[in-house]
Amino acid sequence: MLAELRRALPEVRALLGSAEAIPLPDDSVDAVLAGSAMHWFDMDAAGPELTRVLAPGGTVAGLWNVLDDRIGWVAGLERVSGRVVIGPRDTHSRWRTATGPLLPTAGRFGEAEQAEFPHGQRRTADTLVATLATRAGVLTLPEQQRIALLDRIRTYLTTTPETASGEFVLPMLTGVQRALTR
Repeated sequence: MLAELRRALPEVRALLGSAEAIPLPDDSVDAVLAGSAMHWFDMDAAGPELTRVLAPGGTVAGLWNVLDDRIGWVAGLERVSGRVVIGPRDTHSRWRTATGPLLPTAGRFGEAEQAEFPHGQRRTADTLVATLATRAGVLTLPEQQRIALLDRIRTYLTTTPETASGEFVLPMLTGVQRALTR
């Protein structure tokens, strides 16, 4: 991804680092944002590192795109897919409560705030199955299980009225947790 960023935007300064070892000076940035990644951080190491690089009054925010399982057919997709495909932070009903606040609220940060922003993605059964096939839980399944799972999902999508006739909108939300420095 770093190579692609450098290729696409050569004028942007791109550094190799991690949440646990950010190659920036103290108090040097106004915001630290992580899209669908913060749950992978070792917060015991990343929390102090985030606070170190943030300037006073700075913001840390985690963003997650989740499926809106308040919609009946999406909840059905979750049931058919199982946790191998749709994990603990992948649906509206679970992303906010999976492990409690995911931001480093101790020390220089106030309490985390949460908000959600609805949107949708235009999909077909084939494009959604192709996307779900790239999830780690699916990729690591033995081939026969992976094929059977993806076939089950495709059958569900092609026989469910909301998704059976070509293109449909996959209802989603972007969930945001943010905390401000004190």
